[in-house]
Amino acid sequence: MMKQISKGLASVLVGLTALGMAPEVQSAPKTHATPELTIDETPLTREVKMATSFAPVVKKVAPSVVTIYSTMMVKDSQLPNGLDPFLRRFFGDQFGQQEEKERPHKEGGLGSGVIVSPDGFILTANHVVEGADSVKVALSSGEKEFEARIIGVDPPTDIAVLKVDIKRPLPALPIADSDKLEVGDLVLAVGNPFAVGQTVTMGIVSATGRGGFGINGYNGYENFIQTDAAINPGNSGGALVDAEGRLVGINTAILTHSGGYQGVGFAVPINMARYVMGSLVGTGKVTRGYLGIGIQALTPALAKVFDLPDESSGVLIDSVAPGSAADKAGIKDGDVVTEFNGKKVSDPRHLQLLVAQSAPGANVELRVLHSSEAGGKPGEKTVTVALGELPTEQVAGTHQESRERSKSNKDQLDGVEVTDLDAQTRSRLAVPNNVHGAVVSDVEQESNSAEAGLRPGDVILEIDRHPVRDAKSAVALSDKAAGDQVLLRVWTPGENGNPGGTRYIAVDNAKRSK
Repeated sequence: MMKQISKGLASVLVGLTALGMAPEVQSAPKTHATPELTIDETPLTREVKMATSFAPVVKKVAPSVVTIYSTMMVKDSQLPNGLDPFLRRFFGDQFGQQEEKERPHKEGGLGSGVIVSPDGFILTANHVVEGADSVKVALSSGEKEFEARIIGVDPPTDIAVLKVDIKRPLPALPIADSDKLEVGDLVLAVGNPFAVGQTVTMGIVSATGRGGFGINGYNGYENFIQTDAAINPGNSGGALVDAEGRLVGINTAILTHSGGYQGVGFAVPINMARYVMGSLVGTGKVTRGYLGIGIQALTPALAKVFDLPDESSGVLIDSVAPGSAADKAGIKDGDVVTEFNGKKVSDPRHLQLLVAQSAPGANVELRVLHSSEAGGKPGEKTVTVALGELPTEQVAGTHQESRERSKSNKDQLDGVEVTDLDAQTRSRLAVPNNVHGAVVSDVEQESNSAEAGLRPGDVILEIDRHPVRDAKSAVALSDKAAGDQVLLRVWTPGENGNPGGTRYIAVDNAKRSK
């Protein structure tokens, strides 16, 4: 049985981390003419036949891939010899924290880039030029280095746009539709690894739509092309091209335990990079669509609680910001988004990407399973939403995937202790003034509630769609809970300076209901 206690928290806070402040997007002081891109969306010919050479493709691609040299003032960092700093940034410091000396000095970085327009626009990875005081570009022809201007950067996608002013047309790489890539398609990675000179490696598309690694930071947008074409330090920002020599991705990172290539490389799809470039060049900043919802994965347990069909898939809305685009369209917490503009929604990250790559002000159609009342049956309908613009000071609108799990051999809310949300507790947990409920002060480790993801410090807002006013009402609603699953809506504190957010938890109640 859930217990009420009068004060205090019983253990250290552990909980779901909501997305935090969106990184500030640097931008140029003025906008530029739209780059003249060569777009070739012709489908690949996927006849199975062995090519004897890719030399003709390489000859077409090589002149468009450049080497980028960046210089910045930094403190001495005692990194192991040969370790590219981006490996530490993206995959953790596997060599331990290094002590820094106090004396600053100039340090150079090496990366690659791709010419995408004859008038000198270049796409590269943000981490290649991040913090640089000066950037120079060397063409593959071996000419002198040219000064490059940083038009803009977008850390959430790890994309940067550069511009070189050369009084002649430059060899721009044609651009394909990365959405048409298929697993098994042959790709070539072109760049300058370890400063050995321009190098080409071959592989296949190992997977598409990879993400959730935190490579681009807490608010990052990850939708990577995974490839086994060798990518090493210095390849960052270089080209991933298809068998026709068309640009399909910008190489960005590798997954490694050794510090070197181990067969898993990632590239930002060119469709995503094109959207970012268009915004940076056209407006000096990246604008993204904004629904104003918090979302989480739709687990089988949650689908059962909401009485959804067994085959239901989509994303569960756990909160709707007042006055947001979603709120104005009549979307409620507890709705399930199944489609976005006709595209099936697979998971929270997928929906986040679809919204982020839609223009603010655009009218989009959401297919939702709608049920806003306690015990209500969901009904599917299409909702038209006029997207807002994601403010830089707002969260990106997606919470971590929930950790709902269930077991059938324990009472579901036994072992849970709650207390009233008083002023002191509200201040300690940084609970917003509009959040009301009962604070979880303790959860027995082996309880069903703990297995479902309930943690000390969570604020229970609803039990089975009924609002919780205080600890006493939480206990009363818990005692009345019936059915195989009990649905909790909770607010969870943020971590590492990030704000908290709401989510749903389905707790197994099978034993109690028998």
